[in-house]
Amino acid sequence: MGIKYAVATGNKSFIRPTGYGFPAGLNVVQVAQGIASIEYLIVAGGGGGGTNNGGGGGAGGLLTGTLSVANSTPYTVTVGAGGPSVTNSPLVDGVNGSNSSFTGVTTAIGGGGGGSYIGGGRPGLTGGSGGGGSNNGGGAGPGTPGQGNNGGAGAATGGVSATGGGGGSGAAGNAGSPSAAGAGGNGTASSISGSSVTYAGGGGGSCSPGGTAGSGGSGGGGAGSISGTATSGTANLGGGGGGVGNPGSVTSGAGGSGVVIVRYTGVQSATGGTISTSPGYTIHTFTGPGTFTTNAAASAIYSVN
Repeated sequence: MGIKYAVATGNKSFIRPTGYGFPAGLNVVQVAQGIASIEYLIVAGGGGGGTNNGGGGGAGGLLTGTLSVANSTPYTVTVGAGGPSVTNSPLVDGVNGSNSSFTGVTTAIGGGGGGSYIGGGRPGLTGGSGGGGSNNGGGAGPGTPGQGNNGGAGAATGGVSATGGGGGSGAAGNAGSPSAAGAGGNGTASSISGSSVTYAGGGGGSCSPGGTAGSGGSGGGGAGSISGTATSGTANLGGGGGGVGNPGSVTSGAGGSGVVIVRYTGVQSATGGTISTSPGYTIHTFTGPGTFTTNAAASAIYSVN
């Protein structure tokens, strides 16, 4: 970080980089401490959708809050990948997303994969938000309290093999009905990046021809599909992937990768991630693994002897 000068009540204001020693000839009037706390948003990777009448993938777990930090300290950042897409050969459930974390904060849990029909209706998997259940009564995948919501259950009866949508951080996934698959649960809006963005929506469920596939939830959830390839969750929003039906060779939607964003008041006083600003704040955004390192001290007000 460079040097910044400004007039401050007759003295000079100086932003001190990490490791900088004050030179002779400066009368240091006041030395401020470095950043004392940060706000954070941590989103895990979304779960992948299931195949063979598969449920939608659950959104990655979402955590927000405030954390006290120390000067001259590195904090390890992990950003979870989304669960990969799967095909219907061999028949498998959707794959859970990977966890995201920031040192000192409870880990955000990856979203649960959508359940597939494998010798019977299978439930969605447990995750930050739970995956949707397959048709023939596949149960809702459980979400993690404080991070997300349950997926939706698959329809027990009906001619279109409708499945449940994956859970979102803001709402549970919708259950399948006799004629339509469940939509993914909606995500949660946050302005930590400087503008309002919705994160962690659930993936939509699938169905067979004659029915209606489920839409993805707001916050990057992928739509389900009857055949072909379902829609994947949006990268760096932690959305769940859409489930897909069973006609022919089909592929479910992958889960979207997660993100970690931290911000603090004032000028840049740490390194790591992609750095931006909004009025009154410095913001560090991580879309992959990294280290957030606080400066030794933030600033001093001085006069020249």
